[in-house]
Amino acid sequence: MRNGFRSILTMLGIIIGVAAVITMLAVGAGTQKSIRESIAAMGANMLFIVPGGDMRGQARTAAARARFDEGDLRAIQANATMLSYVSPVVSRNGTVRFQAESRTTSINGVEPSFIYIRALDIADGRNFNDQEAARGAKVVVIGQTIIDNLFGDFDPIGQTIRFDRTPFTVVGTLVPKGQNSMGQDQDDIILAPFNTVQRRLIAGRTIRQIIASVVDESLTQQAIAEVADILRAHRRIREDAPNDFQIHSQQELGNMMEESNNMMTALLTAIAAISLLVGGIGIMNIMFVSVIERTREIGLRMAVGAKGKDILMQFLIEAIMISLTGGVIGMLFGVGASFALHQTLGWAISIAPTSIIISFAVCVATGMFFGWYPAFKASKLDPIEALRFE
Repeated sequence: MRNGFRSILTMLGIIIGVAAVITMLAVGAGTQKSIRESIAAMGANMLFIVPGGDMRGQARTAAARARFDEGDLRAIQANATMLSYVSPVVSRNGTVRFQAESRTTSINGVEPSFIYIRALDIADGRNFNDQEAARGAKVVVIGQTIIDNLFGDFDPIGQTIRFDRTPFTVVGTLVPKGQNSMGQDQDDIILAPFNTVQRRLIAGRTIRQIIASVVDESLTQQAIAEVADILRAHRRIREDAPNDFQIHSQQELGNMMEESNNMMTALLTAIAAISLLVGGIGIMNIMFVSVIERTREIGLRMAVGAKGKDILMQFLIEAIMISLTGGVIGMLFGVGASFALHQTLGWAISIAPTSIIISFAVCVATGMFFGWYPAFKASKLDPIEALRFE
């Protein structure tokens, strides 16, 4: 209290370190929570089946030429017993127009089952049916972003929009889902029958991707193995040859994203923790200064009966109080910074009570660790020499 400004400067490293650690942990936990919610919203039992394999040399060239066609799709649909829904996905970028309004986006050619695989819900109207999909009807289901940009408050059901030069009738709209964990707008979406997009917009027979849903999430690995066997048999891949396709589960992709996020969070937290180390060194430095300044006081206390442990506790408690006060201020700044990032940048945050408890414990430990040696040195002073100190 007597050297308030000096004490605040000493606390500064602790304040910055604790605030940075809490903020990084909050952002990291929030991102993980957002990833898990996105996986749950999209369907944790999804499979992504894409052509091309992870091969080398000559085999890599063959993999680069690998493509899916309707034969691969029908083989999976006819033989897979662990999949509830299967849908191809083809897409085309372009401009969608309604009257004077337009937007650059993409249209996805899919089967009617696509909305069940992706856990999408119809907000108004209906989904296109199997008959429309089979004959290549020019109908679409659109997301909220498309509605906002083209129609505003106008009812889109039954209206005709044009994707490039091809007219489509809007038969349904989707319930808004917002952004996913990667910041992509899930409502900027147009769904049309697979045959329509493939024949009228792409003019090709290849399939970019096949997605499917497993009947039960616990059977995901068995379903992956089953689909791999079906494709290897249909594509006549030799037993000693690697796959020219890849199968990923939604959970697998989510785990990869979480691992990447964990590594980044750990790195940023480690960098932020350096401030705690610097703050601890600052505490040790200022406690040495304090011991020197108060040498005569220490000698006087010892002369009237204070023991070494009393002097030790005096300076150790002082170091802990400096660290703890800085930690409390840092916690407040950390929580405030986390909410500021959420409000200004829209970052997902999740402040766990454990991070506050850990920060509190770290502050106490820092004060004890860096304050012990100066306190120990003070407790070992000779009272006669201390009283003579100028």
